[in-house]
Amino acid sequence: MSMIAAYMVPHPPMIIPEVGRGSEAQIEATRAAYMQVAEEIAALKPETIILSSPHVTMYADYFHISLGKESKGSFAQFNAPQVHFQETYDEALVQAIERKAKENNFPAGTLGQREKALDHGTMVPLYFIRKKYTHFKLVRIGLSGLPLEDHYRLGQIIQSAVGETGRRVVYIASGDLSHKLQSYGPYGFAAEGPVYDARIMDVCSRAAFGELFDFDETFCDHAAECGHRSFVIMAGALDGMAVEAKQLSHEDVTGVGYGICTFHPKGANENRHFLAIRHRSEEKRLTEARNHSDAWVRLARESVESYVLHHQVMNVPNDLPEELLNRKAGAFVSIHKQGKLRGCIGTIAPTRANLAEEIIRNAVSAAVNDPRFNPIQPEELKWLEINVDVLSEPEDIPSEDELDIKRYGVIVTKGQRRGLLLPDLDGVDTVQQQVAIARKKAGIGPDEKVSLQRFEVVRHT
Repeated sequence: MSMIAAYMVPHPPMIIPEVGRGSEAQIEATRAAYMQVAEEIAALKPETIILSSPHVTMYADYFHISLGKESKGSFAQFNAPQVHFQETYDEALVQAIERKAKENNFPAGTLGQREKALDHGTMVPLYFIRKKYTHFKLVRIGLSGLPLEDHYRLGQIIQSAVGETGRRVVYIASGDLSHKLQSYGPYGFAAEGPVYDARIMDVCSRAAFGELFDFDETFCDHAAECGHRSFVIMAGALDGMAVEAKQLSHEDVTGVGYGICTFHPKGANENRHFLAIRHRSEEKRLTEARNHSDAWVRLARESVESYVLHHQVMNVPNDLPEELLNRKAGAFVSIHKQGKLRGCIGTIAPTRANLAEEIIRNAVSAAVNDPRFNPIQPEELKWLEINVDVLSEPEDIPSEDELDIKRYGVIVTKGQRRGLLLPDLDGVDTVQQQVAIARKKAGIGPDEKVSLQRFEVVRHT
């Protein structure tokens, strides 16, 4: 067997009457939809429920799967200790998922459990399900800071493990939508909030899972969404299946978005391998971009490939533009993969005989010596996007008033400590934010007096 159904559900503790104490009436449509989900699950009689929650142990580069025979939890932290759970884990299925992850060299498993107790992202769905159905075991899975594509891959691994064990499985993707829908809400309002809710409900009501990848990370952060990665894992668990989707409810009256959708597989569909489709499209785009890149970027890419494949620092080619051979300048090489930074190293002032040599050396350092990341591996090369920023001579400025985040990068200095931030970066929206990040990179406190410099860059992409 494989997935027999999947559900996208929220997890507001207030929807539990013992917690809400009457306030749950504000989200009656969500409660009614939850009861419909519970009735559907009872009719399907799954052996196991796999549930992904944003409130399970979460790591930047690893997916945690809860381990052991069982786990307990209650709503005591919400002043309702009388609502409690004791859940039995499907150990065989957990082992199968962990084994499949290992076979695929994928970072998921039972390591690193910090909190054994059930989280509210798990218990809210279970509260409704257990009113209608109790004969199931549980698999509980956390999210990670890895790209959305890796969340989808985890779903594919889960699907494979389910098929291997022959379980009848329902997947529950627990997650609220935007937390910034109303000015009176607990998290305030952001313009991205209502846009996120409208988009995610549209995508999920059509089961257009390939579009889940198109949600920019900065946009999601500004919307303060909670469940997007959970929904992507669910989509991966339904990879290659025709799906009948239905929206049951969507509410935003509390300032937080609560959406419920149902997904019922209807057999195989080769046109719904969304990650494979995305990879083909992305590979074509990256190939075209490489074919149109200039000499600065081509040089950086050749340097990365030479070192990653052959462990050799390449020599300076002879057929380069005169500026690369005759000019000296500081330069930064930035490497991205799947829209996320994969390495960035540079020099503020020239340290080599010419700009070409500066780029070659900094490209190697960005690929294998950035302490924030593991060295780039050969299989990653075709997915990399590389930028080169050539810096002007830094100039002293008296205050932040002389900065412009789109035009100028900033250098903050306090004694021997110095931090730099390039201009025009995603997620950096104000000068104050730009300076704060540069301070943090240098280990300079927010109240320490610093000297400021600004510089311009010529960005080659």
